[in-house]
Amino acid sequence: MLRLSSPPTVHQGVGVDPNGGSWPDSASYRAHRHDSGRAHARVRHNGTVSEIPRGALNRTARLASLPLSAAGRVTLGWGQRLIGRDRDDVSAEIQRRTAEQVFEVLGTLKGGAMKFGQALSVYEAGIPDEYAEPYREALAKLQNAAPAMPASTVRRLMAEQLGTGWRDRFLQFDEEAAAAASIGQVHRATWHDGREVAVKLQYPGAAAALKADMDQLNRLAPVFGLMVPGMQMRPLLAEIRERVMEELDYAAEAANQRAFARGFADDPDFLVPKVLASAPKVIVSEWVDGTGLGKIITSGTVEQRNRAGLLLTLLHFSAPERVGLLHADPHPGNYLLTADGRMGVIDFGSIARLPGGSPPIIGKLSRLALDGNADDVLAGLRAEGFILDGFDPDPEALLDYLAPFAEPLRHKTFHFSRKWMQAQAARMSNLSSEEAKLARHINLPPSYLMIHRVTFGSIGVLCQLDATAPFRAIVAQWQPGFDDEDDLDEGAATDTE
Repeated sequence: MLRLSSPPTVHQGVGVDPNGGSWPDSASYRAHRHDSGRAHARVRHNGTVSEIPRGALNRTARLASLPLSAAGRVTLGWGQRLIGRDRDDVSAEIQRRTAEQVFEVLGTLKGGAMKFGQALSVYEAGIPDEYAEPYREALAKLQNAAPAMPASTVRRLMAEQLGTGWRDRFLQFDEEAAAAASIGQVHRATWHDGREVAVKLQYPGAAAALKADMDQLNRLAPVFGLMVPGMQMRPLLAEIRERVMEELDYAAEAANQRAFARGFADDPDFLVPKVLASAPKVIVSEWVDGTGLGKIITSGTVEQRNRAGLLLTLLHFSAPERVGLLHADPHPGNYLLTADGRMGVIDFGSIARLPGGSPPIIGKLSRLALDGNADDVLAGLRAEGFILDGFDPDPEALLDYLAPFAEPLRHKTFHFSRKWMQAQAARMSNLSSEEAKLARHINLPPSYLMIHRVTFGSIGVLCQLDATAPFRAIVAQWQPGFDDEDDLDEGAATDTE
C-alpha cells in the first residue's frame, strides 16, 4: 500500500519468542498478554520483583543519562574517524551502542518508555542482518516479564474497581499474574458462568509514570535520531504520546473491544474475545488460547506465516469499513493464531477512529502511482497537504521515490521479506542521497500520521513473518479509491530487492 514518506529504519530488534521458557505452557500462547511490551524485571536480594520506578526524579535521571552518553559516543566517533577508521563502521558502532543503552533504560522504566520501545520494535525487519542481532537481543530484554503487583495490591485494586463483593463474580481467581507488562498485568480466572476469563488490571500510578516518561522522551528526540537516521522523531513521539495516554482508560478500551467483537462476530477468520465486565482500570474478557505471532516469527511453518500475514493484512484494511476503527498497535504480541486457523486479536487500547472508513485518497494515489501518472500523483499529494507550497519536486523523481512502496500492489501475491524491507531502508540510510533529500521535504498531515505509522508497522510485521500474501486483492476489496484494473504481474510471489 502506498505510503507517502520514508519507512522508519529503526535499529531495534524483534521481540523474543513469547512462548519461551517463562511460560508454563510452551505449546500455546496465552492471548491476553496485554500491553505487550516486555521488559526484564529487576530483582531484589530477597528474590521478589521490584516496583516500577515512578518517582519523577528517579525516572528523569535515568532518561537524562542518555544524551550525555550519546554525546560522548559521537565525540569518540569523530576521534576514530580522524585516525582513519571507516566512517560507516564508526556510525554503525555509535548506533549499536546508543540503541543498547536506550533499550536498557527503557526496559527499567517501563510505562511510556516501554511503550515507545515497543512501538519501534516492529520495524526491526529493515535492519541489515549484520547489524540486527544486537538490537534483537536488546529488545528481547524489553519483552521479558515486567514487575508483578503483590497479591494484596491486586485484591485492593479489584475491590476499588469492581466493588467489595468482586469475588462473587468469579468461581476462581488466580492472584498470581499470568502476564505482566508496561501499564498493567493479566490474571486468569473463571467467571461465575464457568467461562475462562482474562482480568486485565492497571498498575497503580501508571498515569503519572506515563506522563513523566513521555515528557522526557520528547526532550530526547535527538538521541533517538542517532540510532534511527532519517526518521523524524518528534512527530512520532507526539503521536505515540497521544495514543499511550488513551490506553490508560480501560473503560474506553473495553468499548473499542466491544465494537470490534460486534463487527467481527462469528467471523470465520477472526476471534475477538467478548468483554464481560469493565471499569476505568480493569477489563474482564474471554480467555483465548493460540500461538502468538512472536512464536510464528521465530519458528512458525510456512503455512502459519502466510496465514498470519494474510489475516493481519485483512484486519488492517477491512476494520475501518466494518467497524469504523483501525487497530493501531501492530505488535506481534497483540495477535495469535487459534487451533482452527483464526486470528485472535487482543489489546484494543490504541485505536484510530475512521467513521467514514479509510480515506479514499490513499487508494486513489496508489492507483495513480501504479499507472505511472506522475503529474496527477504530485497534484494529489499537494491537494492533501503532503507537498507544501514552495516545494516543487520533479514529478518523475517523486514517482520514482514512491514506486517501491506501491510494488506489493503490482503483483497477485507478494513476498514480504527482511531483504525487501532492508532494501527500502537502505534507500534512506544515505542522508545525502536525492531520495533522502526528497523524503525530508514531504510533509505528513496530522490526520494521516497514525494511518501511516500503523501501515508501516504492519508491513514491518509482515516482513518479520516472511509472509507471502495476496496484498493486492485485499486492498482492491477494502480500500476505497483503489479501482482494480487488469495490470497485474501474474507471476508468482515476488522477492524484490
